Amino acid sequence: MKQPKIILRAKFKSRLPMEKIMEIARERAPEFRALPGLCQKYYFEDPATGEVGGLYLWDSDEALDAYRKSALRATIASAYEVIGEPQIEVLNILMPLRETVDA
Repeated sequence: MKQPKIILRAKFKSRLPMEKIMEIARERAPEFRALPGLCQKYYFEDPATGEVGGLYLWDSDEALDAYRKSALRATIASAYEVIGEPQIEVLNILMPLRETVDA
């Protein structure tokens, strides 16, 4: 596996209960696994705010750009019934603690 170079963090509020959010995440996981250049995705919940989201590790700017233009990305808000605008951050990875990430 290539070393990730970019982190994308997306965080949002959903109208759905957590059980439904996790059901949707499991259903959509194969589509994310198939994305070229996506090294890993972590699904998370912020217990302080009740927001949920994804932390994506990408191996290139090109892979991230392709995802941002994809139908899969375009359906996130409707699939999870997002309330308002999601918070999006893109960060460059400066250096890893470990040389490889085990799958």
